[in-house]
Amino acid sequence: MHNAAQSDLIINPSHMSVTLGVVMDPIASINPKKDTTLAMLLAAQSRGWRIEYMLPADLYLGPGGCRAIASELTVRDDPEDWFGLGETRDIGLAELDVVLMRKDPPFDMDYVNATYLLEHAQAAGVLAVNEARGLRDYNEKMAATLFPQCCAPFLVSANGELLREFHREHRDVVYKPLDGMGGADIFRVRPDDPNLSVIIESLTRNGRRQIMAQSFIPEIAEGDKRILLIDGAPVPWSLARIPAAGETRGNLAAGGTGVCRELSGRDRWICGQIGPSLAGAGMLFIGIDVIGDYLTEINVTSPTCMREIQQATGLDIAGELMDCILRRLSR
Repeated sequence: MHNAAQSDLIINPSHMSVTLGVVMDPIASINPKKDTTLAMLLAAQSRGWRIEYMLPADLYLGPGGCRAIASELTVRDDPEDWFGLGETRDIGLAELDVVLMRKDPPFDMDYVNATYLLEHAQAAGVLAVNEARGLRDYNEKMAATLFPQCCAPFLVSANGELLREFHREHRDVVYKPLDGMGGADIFRVRPDDPNLSVIIESLTRNGRRQIMAQSFIPEIAEGDKRILLIDGAPVPWSLARIPAAGETRGNLAAGGTGVCRELSGRDRWICGQIGPSLAGAGMLFIGIDVIGDYLTEINVTSPTCMREIQQATGLDIAGELMDCILRRLSR
């Protein structure tokens, strides 16, 4: 595609020959019925795009730039047989037009190092979705605090006394690590809970690690809404993840149930507050979490729930993302 005339790109974007790389977890281990990355790859393949598949450990860097040990990938919407891999070969990432960084958390140093490598690909003209520096900059818990007008009261601290004082003020509080995922290590502490101090000590590792405290939002009973945004614009339906009985976590990984809901006026207002800023930073596909009227998290690393919303509503969200990528490539 890099050799095509610019005028051809503008006139016939749907006929562009695109080579897409995807960096992800082992494709054999995904759940094809729910996997958002698979939905993206199906949309790319339906447009005739070539797909090169690689694991984070397949990336490497030398004097000639960022390269990878990759395999051509074909995908199928078949829960029993959803992919095929061609012969493994050594490619320069500069051969790609776009690379999807879809490695799931944990967000550890291996992940960070992969983003450093992807920056070299970006410098060679490859579009990264999402942008490598942004993947490092936007911690999903901390990113929400950049938009305090959208958030319930919160505190980020390692100081036990400050965290206890926050509880005295707000009485019903959620404490969680800044690097957690899937609802792990999230604690709700009600008034007069005798475990307050031990929870704070455990999560902060006795005052050595920053954690987040948030005022409990009772509307969690109605669901923790995952809203997807493409280039700053929200998908009009969310997936409300309803907590299981006796739970305060809506995460599907913690037993929550997903129900599609149309965005409310407040949801759209929140999206309007954050969407342009993150799109401007190269975050073309993000997922935000909203409970009641409040933004709680922003996920830029590997947002999910696309397939669930598509199946419930008939929307082609993956196709919209591919069209967005085409527009970016045509600039």
